[in-house]
Amino acid sequence: MTKILVVDDEPQLLRALRINLVARHYEVAVAGDGASALRQAAEWHPDLVVLDLGLPDIDGVDVIHGLRGWTQTPIVVLSGRSGSQDKIDALDAGADDFVTKPFSIEEFLARIRAVSRRFTVQKTEPARVQLGDHSVDLIGKTISGGVRLTPTEWHMLEILVRNPGNLITQRHLLTEVWGSEYVKETHYLRQYMTQLRKKLERDPAHPVHLITEPGMGYRFVP
Repeated sequence: MTKILVVDDEPQLLRALRINLVARHYEVAVAGDGASALRQAAEWHPDLVVLDLGLPDIDGVDVIHGLRGWTQTPIVVLSGRSGSQDKIDALDAGADDFVTKPFSIEEFLARIRAVSRRFTVQKTEPARVQLGDHSVDLIGKTISGGVRLTPTEWHMLEILVRNPGNLITQRHLLTEVWGSEYVKETHYLRQYMTQLRKKLERDPAHPVHLITEPGMGYRFVP
């Protein structure tokens, strides 16, 4: 049974969503503020999070950053904020979809199903990725040959190897790894990419797998 954590500070809305989700055979837990949401997510490990942005203690975007620090669980934002910048901030932080209040319950449920399908497809990705002489175990979070990475190095590498051939922008990497307040700190990326190349490339000065796209971002070439 799919486990959904619903985070909102409106008791009536929480009750309505719980009733509708349970009726469709979802297992549901609720939280009324950001701190409770982060704690419950860590303890309960939901399959999907429905999140309001306007929480009483922590802004919803900061909750997204907190979740993305350790999980790729899908996040559907459900918010009264309808401005385009609010949507951009939430999606850049790592949300998978954005539903604006007031909303149709049928549309909301359809979004839940769509995000769940996408995530199911993602979870079927290879458990191991070959990077030159090294095998990267995405489940065990280990690398062959006794290569050890820091948590930050691993986070960067995982984003790249899960998107082979795709350009990952500087902004996306900085937001995913450090948070939206660090989007101008591009020197972080250069520093950590240098470290990754030293550990993983045969010739770090002439990388063939961890490629820089000048002024834009980085790309993993299998």
